[in-house]
Amino acid sequence: MRMRAVISIAAAVALTACGPREDVTEIQVQRVFGECGAEIGDRTDAENLDSECGVMTALINAFEAQNPDVRVRVNIAPWPGYDQLSARLASGDPPDLVTMHVSSIPDYQSRGLLAPLADGLAQAGVDRMTLTPTALGGVSRDGELYGLPIDIWAPLWHINMNLFRQAGLVRADGSPVLPTSADELLDQARRFTEATGKPYLVQSMANERAAYTRNLYTLLMQQNADFFADRRRIDLTTPEARRAVQLFKDIYDRNLTTRNQDYSAATAGFINGGGGVYLVGTWMIGDFEREANRPGAPLEGGYAVVPYPQLYPGRPASFIDGHAWVMPVRDRTSREREAVFRLLRFFAEHHLDWSRTGHLPTSQAVIESPEYLALPHRASIASLAEIGEPLPSDVERQFAIQDIIGDEMASAITGRKSIDRALADAEHRVNDLLFHIPETSNSRP
Repeated sequence: MRMRAVISIAAAVALTACGPREDVTEIQVQRVFGECGAEIGDRTDAENLDSECGVMTALINAFEAQNPDVRVRVNIAPWPGYDQLSARLASGDPPDLVTMHVSSIPDYQSRGLLAPLADGLAQAGVDRMTLTPTALGGVSRDGELYGLPIDIWAPLWHINMNLFRQAGLVRADGSPVLPTSADELLDQARRFTEATGKPYLVQSMANERAAYTRNLYTLLMQQNADFFADRRRIDLTTPEARRAVQLFKDIYDRNLTTRNQDYSAATAGFINGGGGVYLVGTWMIGDFEREANRPGAPLEGGYAVVPYPQLYPGRPASFIDGHAWVMPVRDRTSREREAVFRLLRFFAEHHLDWSRTGHLPTSQAVIESPEYLALPHRASIASLAEIGEPLPSDVERQFAIQDIIGDEMASAITGRKSIDRALADAEHRVNDLLFHIPETSNSRP
């Protein structure tokens, strides 16, 4: 009898230890950015990290260390994460917080799948007025907030300054000579290729349709083209759109760019000195800066990065997107809700740490701070906080639109279609997609 009692007590203790503690609230987070637990471990300091995965992992570790009454269960989804989110929503068991591209928020908000955050953020001590106007506009709809923006990202010109020096395209102060018009770009690209034997542009043209579209958006914005005046209709059969596509076709036809490279090949090519300017986003700054500091690397002592140069009369502009935390609609206890907004407040207080990834902070105070501007190359891209422009915040299916436009641009640039035909087809396909989106109670009339 005594042995049975001992066994029963031991079993009860074991079950208690394995079960959830009543004083700990668990919240579920779905994020992208990859898996790096083996590398980061329990690290809570993000100061010397610059990868998205590393900084995100360290920040969540730090939150749990500072908030022992909250357990954050993290589900790492393959990029971009929307198939996994849709499956969770369909099952009726969505996560508490999800990393989402700002451009994707309208797809979920319009169907009533995202909870409004304004009141909860205010109660948690997060002042929306500390956010940059661009960041705030991206997550706002009808006066409500449907996300906490954590960054702004944009395509950039990443420049191999060693090759620019070889081509005579460096100013006396050491800065790159950048084009101020389409004609200047073509002329400088020709001179660069003649001097170096390498293409001026490095582009991921294979299986990377979104890059084409982002280029087009930027050049349309620089020409003051109002191509999305109606959220249900895009206008691409315009002189502005034709000029933009013609420029990239000229670059392609004159062999001034890499060809047939996917993202991995283009990135490796730029690192290994395969071209002058790589058109890729903010997230690569840390990787290229490390190469610039690696002895013997093709980029050693020769890396610069800037926003897209202004090529057309109009307004200084660059297409941007961003990442935000969103909260799917589901039943939550008061403790779960409080824990969710505590985590959101934590991220709002760590804009500087997240900006180490290369993305721009969404806090006005941080983007103007000496600490941020002291990070490598940040002063060179800080203007994006003012000139960066997303698509209108009520345009739905932006990922699908990127694929359609990019597909048609690829056809025009490589000569499979005429430019006019490709633009007309892109316009028709996008507008057909938007026309067939059902109106919902959460969509604007």
